[in-house]
Amino acid sequence: MTIEDANPSSTYAKLLGETAKIDWQDLERFFAQGKLLSVARDLDLVSVAEAIANDDSAVVMQWLSSGLVARMPGETAADYAARKPELWAVVVSPWVCVQERA
Repeated sequence: MTIEDANPSSTYAKLLGETAKIDWQDLERFFAQGKLLSVARDLDLVSVAEAIANDDSAVVMQWLSSGLVARMPGETAADYAARKPELWAVVVSPWVCVQERA
């Protein structure tokens, strides 16, 4: 564990406190507005939100180009609507970052 891991930034701590379990039906309007970002399960949801909040474009672009973060695809939205999986979300205006939890 590094010192950074032991002492998260104030932005990370704030976003962590704002992260919550949410139902797909509560996210549908953000999907319809094109403001929903899907975050891969192997990324830390709060770290992604922090990078967006801090405008860390190099890291965000790397995630986007690798497909680890993406605007919610229609197929994924339909899957979530059908399955109703456990989802966690955090808002980094204008985006809502969402991640399925196993």
